[in-house]
This record gives sequence, structure tokens and C-alpha cells, in this order.
Amino acid sequence: MSNIKLTIEYDGARYSGWQRLGKGESENTIENKLLEVIQKMTGETVELFCGSRTEVGVHAYAQIANFKTKTDMKLYEIKNYFNRYLPMDIAVIEVEEMPERFHASLNAKSKTYLYRIAIGDVPSVFDRKYTYYCFHTPDLALMQKAAKQLIGMHDFKDFSTIKRSKSTVKEIYSIDIIQDEKEIKITINANDFLHNMARMVISTLLEIGLDKRNIKDIEAILDPKSMEIGSPSANAQGLFLKEIEY
Repeated sequence: MSNIKLTIEYDGARYSGWQRLGKGESENTIENKLLEVIQKMTGETVELFCGSRTEVGVHAYAQIANFKTKTDMKLYEIKNYFNRYLPMDIAVIEVEEMPERFHASLNAKSKTYLYRIAIGDVPSVFDRKYTYYCFHTPDLALMQKAAKQLIGMHDFKDFSTIKRSKSTVKEIYSIDIIQDEKEIKITINANDFLHNMARMVISTLLEIGLDKRNIKDIEAILDPKSMEIGSPSANAQGLFLKEIEY
């Protein structure tokens, strides 16, 4: 039995996220497209584990997944098979054989998300599917100052739409916010993310930068005794899963 690790790139625009179970269950997911190819390739029904379950419309530069198989196909043959039969908006960019105990989710040490905000005079025709267009340029220094308050171990329940009763304490290692002539890029690295956490953190920082919220709101949102909550989730099309570290 081989434990196969996949590094996957995808455009999430037309999919219901990595996985869609329960209410609103959908077969139009990244996971399902991969499972269909694995079944066709090996004749096996396998369990596929992923490093970070991206939400509806979110993209990935380097999603990680793994599955166990009895196939005797070589690694390059597996990679070629995936890329022959997957839709063109999903690509397997690397295939590796891992030790038996490797698990894409449980072994992940940190995850990094990137959010792209377009600020040019005119929204780019070509980038419109992969950026959120902001009609006004936010105060970058104010956003950076607010972001510093989020670094460290906090209860991010009110920066999330999580409904299950599990731990909502996560640790953000860094938030980098940089700007060029056309874009603001926000990169968040954390040990893990709650449902919609990255997008709510980003939208809150953006509203602070646009003077729609006060910087003091960050402290209030992180306070479990406060009724303050994060801003509604930023649009999904600007968000990318950039990296998962093991």
C-alpha cells in the first residue's frame, strides 16, 4: 500500500469549495473531481485527506492532499493520468510517495493564505476573477497597525462563522500587507484557520483601512465577553491558499 501525496493547483471559481457536506451538500467540489479520477485510474474507492479545506470560490496555488492506494503505477504516470483527465482548472503539479503515517491534515504545521485587492483606476479585465476590486485606496499603515493586534494566540470565534463546538483558539504567526501601483496583497500565516476566518480578518482590516471601522474594534472582537464581531467575509475570488508547511 502506497501513501501518495499530491500538490494541487486550482481555480476555485466554479466549485463548491474543497468539500461540501451536510446542508448544501454538493458533488461539484475539488475533492470529488480528484476522487473520480483516482477511481478511474486505480479502480479503488479511497479516502482523500487535504491540508486545508478551502471554501466556495477560493483558489489554491499549492493545496496538499494524500490517499493510500495499491496501484503499481509510477509517480510520473500518476501525475500524467491526473492531468489528462482532470478539468483544466485543476492541476496536479507534484506527486510524491510518503511514509505510511503522513496525513495531509494532521501533520500540517502552518497554513498561509494570500488575498489580492485591486486598487488601480480601472479594474483589470484579466484579473477580475482573481482579485477583489476596491474603489478607494485604504490606509495601509492603519491596516498594518491593526494587523499587529491579531498576531499570537487568540480566540478567533468572532472572526469566524464556525457552528460546531470545538476549540476556536488559533495562533496567527504573521500578517504581511504590501502595496504596489495596482494591488494590495495581504498574506496571513497561522497554525490553522476556522471557517471563513481568513476572509473575516481581511474584511475587518480592510474596513479599518477605509475608515469604516475603528482600530479599537480588533481588541473588542477578540474579547469573548464583547458582542463585537468581525466584518462579513471578504469576497472569495481574491483568496488563495498559498502554502502548507509540514
